[in-house]
Amino acid sequence: MAESNYLSVTQLTTYLKRKFDYDPYLQRVYLTGEISNFRPRPGHQYFSLKDDHAKINVVMFASAFQRVKFQPETGMKVNVVGQVTLYGQSGQYQITIDRMEPDGVGALYLAYEQLKAKLAQEGLFSRPKRELPRFPKRIAVITSRSGAVIHDIMTTAARRDPLAQIVLFPAVVQGNQAADSLVQRLRQVYSYADFDVIIIGRGGGSIEDLWPFNEEIVARTMVTSPIPIISSVGHETDTTIADLVADQRAATPTAAAELATPQLSEVLAGILDSRTRLLRSFQRQLQLWRQQLQRQEQSFLFQHPERLYQGYVQQLDLLRQRFDQASQNYLQGQKQEWQLWQRRLLQVNPQQRVVTDQLQVANLTQRLQRSMATILQQKRQQVGQQMQALDQLSPLRTVDRGYGYALDDQGHALTSVQDFAADQVFALHLKDGQVKAKVLQKEQANNE
Repeated sequence: MAESNYLSVTQLTTYLKRKFDYDPYLQRVYLTGEISNFRPRPGHQYFSLKDDHAKINVVMFASAFQRVKFQPETGMKVNVVGQVTLYGQSGQYQITIDRMEPDGVGALYLAYEQLKAKLAQEGLFSRPKRELPRFPKRIAVITSRSGAVIHDIMTTAARRDPLAQIVLFPAVVQGNQAADSLVQRLRQVYSYADFDVIIIGRGGGSIEDLWPFNEEIVARTMVTSPIPIISSVGHETDTTIADLVADQRAATPTAAAELATPQLSEVLAGILDSRTRLLRSFQRQLQLWRQQLQRQEQSFLFQHPERLYQGYVQQLDLLRQRFDQASQNYLQGQKQEWQLWQRRLLQVNPQQRVVTDQLQVANLTQRLQRSMATILQQKRQQVGQQMQALDQLSPLRTVDRGYGYALDDQGHALTSVQDFAADQVFALHLKDGQVKAKVLQKEQANNE
């Protein structure tokens, strides 16, 4: 067979891809299956659909995936609509999905349940609800400008509390732009500091119509509100995520206005009733006080007030007697103690002690003088003995015995032959004077 009869892999794949692309039965395929290998990605989504015997790869581009209201999960059975194509690089066929919804349950209902479970787990529904003010001055209403909601709220508020001011913040309450519009209006109201209550809502409709109030961004914005929020979305049987996170839920716009405003006629009637009950209570209390006063006036003590002080007078007399006796005992004790100290003072008369001390000083003076004379005599004798001993050791005594000593012209003693130099002039001191001499010759004595 000639080589021209062989096809390349690319040619075969291109041929098969054209078959897939132009086959009218594969242009729009309705397929049901179980999601497999789903892992959320920031853009396009790639996963698989399978049943008990087969599996097909799925591609869902970001533009189509953004329209999905629920969160796909592995193992979830879904119904999809798309086109079957062939991916040339791998040679595998796949389905490109344009629309996907849960099998057996609506996509919006599933998305609602998933978001409800998520927010409930985070504690957004169980957080403490704030009390509505009893007498609000300004009420912000976030709803459609043309709907019946604002009309019902204004009519009910004007009937119940004409002093309450209703301020409308018109918003889109249906469609793809509704969630962003509601969030913008909520944040706008938060920026003001003079609103007491917020009412947010719309009239009834299908789940698609009410869906903006099930968006996560709307719920989280409501949770951050510094002002109590009343939610009134749909009819009494409709419950949205906004109803669950709001501080109060009203079944209808009229009920929302009734929650937000007091019924002034009822308030006035309550004030009058309280006034009547207060007056009656005060009259009963006043009557009770009058009866107590009459009983006190008719009591024995008020009839004979002197009896009230008799016991105190007797007690005062007893205390006075005890005080007088205690004072006398104290003075007697002080007098005895003074006499005792007087006797002790006479025994230690300082004049007698001065005389005794003077005699003792005179005696000590005489003893001191005698001791000083004795010590002086002893010191004189010691000095004489030491002078005699010193005189015996004096070189002058040696000179008197016929000896002499030599001094050079500087006055230094010459005691050895080595101290003399030839022709040296020196002074020879004798007992009766001195002689100038000159060295003529030196002879060293024999050491032996």
